[in-house]
Amino acid sequence: MRTRLKLTRDGDAFIARLTPSQVSAMYEALSYLRHRDIDDTALTLLVGARRDAVDAVLERLVGPHTESRDFRFATQELHMVHSALTAAPTMFLVRDGAFLQEPFHIRLGFYRENLDALAHAIVQAATEG
Repeated sequence: MRTRLKLTRDGDAFIARLTPSQVSAMYEALSYLRHRDIDDTALTLLVGARRDAVDAVLERLVGPHTESRDFRFATQELHMVHSALTAAPTMFLVRDGAFLQEPFHIRLGFYRENLDALAHAIVQAATEG
């Protein structure tokens, strides 16, 4: 997965040029957290938004995508995506703190380091853009 991305400011929002794999990683992380058996309070703690806001972003990210394209994100939506990328892996920890790589990869279709790198790239691109 390409781990760099470009964000361009557009007023209070950002335009993100995303590859198909980046969109898919964002979608899978958000979708996984959205469809867990948790209430709105827990979801808000994980991603900073309630189900309706998460659903709105998921609708825009749903694929399949075959080429890079631009997505417009409000700052809060970009925060939601970043939070999902960093929170999803924590759902695959066992009691001793070990990370379960195989179930994570099977469910999300990516390795943890892919999501970590994409989350890092979002912050880096936002500070540069």
